[in-house]
Order: sequence, then C-alpha cells, then structure tokens
Amino acid sequence: MLEAKELRKQYPNKLALRGLNLQIEPGEVFCLLGQNGAGKSTTINLFLGFVQPTAGAAYINGVEVASNPLKIKQYLAYIPENVMLYAHLTGVENLALFSSLAGFRYSEKELLEYLANAGLPAEAVRRRVGTYSKGMRQKVGIAIAVAKHAKVLLLDEPTSGLDPKASNEFSELLRRLSQQGTAVLMATHDLFRAKEVGTRVGIMREGELVDVRPTATLNANELEQLYLTYMQ
Repeated sequence: MLEAKELRKQYPNKLALRGLNLQIEPGEVFCLLGQNGAGKSTTINLFLGFVQPTAGAAYINGVEVASNPLKIKQYLAYIPENVMLYAHLTGVENLALFSSLAGFRYSEKELLEYLANAGLPAEAVRRRVGTYSKGMRQKVGIAIAVAKHAKVLLLDEPTSGLDPKASNEFSELLRRLSQQGTAVLMATHDLFRAKEVGTRVGIMREGELVDVRPTATLNANELEQLYLTYMQ
C-alpha cells in the first residue's frame, strides 16, 4: 500500500534521506523511530507530496506520489502533531466539510456515528473545535480518515503532548483501523506506543533506515536497548 524505492531528499545544506527502501502492507502499522532530524518527517512529507524527492520515488496504492499529487489524496489521510481543523466550526461541521471535500456526503446521523466510533464525547460534537483538547481534535481527525475511506493513514508524532489516557485511546483507534485493512505509517518518539500498536518498527539515523524489526520479536526493554544502540 505504501512503497519507497531508493527515495532520496537533498536540501541545500543537508541530505535528509539517503535512498530509502520500504514497503508497508494493508493492515500494517509501521512506526518510524529516530532522533529529531533523522528523516522521519521528511519521509512522511514525501509520501504526502508536500516535498519533491531528489531521486527515487514514493508510491501509494501503486500510484507514484510526485507525478500524481491529486490522485494519491483519495487514498490517504494525514494526522500531524497538531491536527488542523477549523476552530470556529463544530466537530460535526468539520467532519461534514472535510468528508465533502473528499467527495462524500453524509447525513447528520452518519456523521455523528463516525464521531462516536472515533471516541469523541457526545457532548462535544456540537461545540466549536477551538474548545477541544488535542486528543479530541485527533479523534475528529480519525473520524475524517474513516469517513474518507482512507486506505493509508500518515501520522507525524500523533501522541506528543497527550496524557496517558488519551494516548491509550489513540492507540486503540489505530488498532481498529489496522484491523479494517488501513496501512499506517507513524513517525514517533514514543517507544512504548510503537511497541504497543506497531506491527513493525524502523529505526532511522541521519537519513537512513538502519534497522527494521517486527514488534512481536521484541519486548519493551529490548526495543529501548536497540534504539539506544543506534543513537550512540
């Protein structure tokens, strides 16, 4: 569902990504780990089409991102560290707007069901998003992804700043999406969540993917030690 072939990104003063090769299957949650500047966000941005590769190519559902920037958007949803919603609109109004932009029209009952399934409290659906916590905004983001029937979910530090309860709820939502066949690529510093929700983890260092492991083969301490080995 996601594929990188010798993907490379050179900025004027930095080589941000060095020939990345990666495949992520439907239903897989792949967690990218690494320090700031390791290339995690660059990888996400290349799959989103926000930046152009210097060499190589990124593909979503077999479609090359750089040459088909509009087509790939029908397959994916993106949740950054801070979900960008319209603060003056309510949760249900944001969901209606973003799903309509993707070509979907839903009744109010259907919209409310999407928000409820994403875990947004019923009392919040008609409040302005400007009053929401970060965790609540992320739940709207998940509802948008589901309403768009996104085959791919791209996440950049989604649990940063969340309290443990909100982080746990977010992990549970990702599990449900993966069980429905959504391919998830998540850049994160959160080793615990990567072990908990990921099917595979990849460690990035200085623009290179230096190690990839199935999470089932590692306990939390082993993952931490592996990570620290590459950070030295």
